[in-house]
Amino acid sequence: MPPPVETLVEARLAALRGRLLEWLVGAAYPLWARHGIDPRTGAFVEALDQGARALPLPRRVRVQPRQIYAFASAPVFCWRGPAQAIVRQGLNALTATYRRVDGLYRALADERGKVLDDHALLYDQAFVLLGLAAAAVALDSRVECEALALQLRERIARAWRLDGGEFRSGETAADLRESNPHMHLLEACLAWCGVGADPDWGHWADDLTELALTRFINPLSGVLTEAFTAAWRPAPGDPGRLVEPGHQYEWAWLMLRCGGRDGTARRAAALRLLDVAERHGVRDGVAVNALLDDFTGHDLRARLWPQTERLKAARLAARLTGEQRYWELAANAAASLFPYLDTVVPGLWFDVRLPGGAIRDSPAPASTFYHLVSAIAELDPSPALVSSFRR
Repeated sequence: MPPPVETLVEARLAALRGRLLEWLVGAAYPLWARHGIDPRTGAFVEALDQGARALPLPRRVRVQPRQIYAFASAPVFCWRGPAQAIVRQGLNALTATYRRVDGLYRALADERGKVLDDHALLYDQAFVLLGLAAAAVALDSRVECEALALQLRERIARAWRLDGGEFRSGETAADLRESNPHMHLLEACLAWCGVGADPDWGHWADDLTELALTRFINPLSGVLTEAFTAAWRPAPGDPGRLVEPGHQYEWAWLMLRCGGRDGTARRAAALRLLDVAERHGVRDGVAVNALLDDFTGHDLRARLWPQTERLKAARLAARLTGEQRYWELAANAAASLFPYLDTVVPGLWFDVRLPGGAIRDSPAPASTFYHLVSAIAELDPSPALVSSFRR
């Protein structure tokens, strides 16, 4: 008698997880620890070429806490490298180079720490909060890191929080409201719910999830769009019509992690986001970059990071619902990562798959490592990662 279908798909997913773990621990962590960190400052580089050479590129602040998160997670995967020292050096470099006198974090600096863009963005502050949550665990310094995070949260609220509960995106474009920075702020708040002591992390998470349900998600189509005016109308032109399947999956994953008020409605909305993304945003087995709100293609290339978000959302949906289709979706999403990881130097990745299936030869952006680490963590229900906390 053949084994049940559930057993087969779960066995396939377990095998894919083992291959991804082997790649992460055996290749990616050692390579990025050796080549992805500036030995002069402890800061993380922006990208490596396919020969594992650091590229002389300006360094976005968002890359720094993302890499702090990635290396803070390394001990849970049993990597035996100097993760704690890397996190500590990265946190010091983040503060020394990017923290402004007002406590917010500037957007961009060059390789030597010279300021290239002093503006502060909500998106970047959200990642600093996430990096601090990861560092709190890795460095066993929850009190110290939460104090820094609470200071930053207070400055975010004072600078950009509005009466409707939403946030401005930064110091310019006062009429613009964007869903993506709110999403990463939710991600950071959920991380702090797992490691912090302040109850307002949970209140912020509830408010941000409610904002997604009432403002960002179209109740008729089930799509989540990216940009709005201050009056909550779609932003003019294509920006107000863009639908990114990767963000649909990412919001779904986050909302599935939320309990709080009206948890049933949140789960239903999250599963609908996932299903809509799967129905309209997957072409030739991969999640494409962007559609318009009528589901016509806008950018049919497929970056690596949406595939990781597809995996995370499907794996969590499978665990919460037990439905066979989500187990199969998770296995397909996990399998879709390997062509991107098939590099000459193990531990790197390619960033873009072109329509038709060809993988474009290109540098490996450091910003993607956080997506990969989070996706591999989601494959295992047991690791004590910041990202594994369920409200």
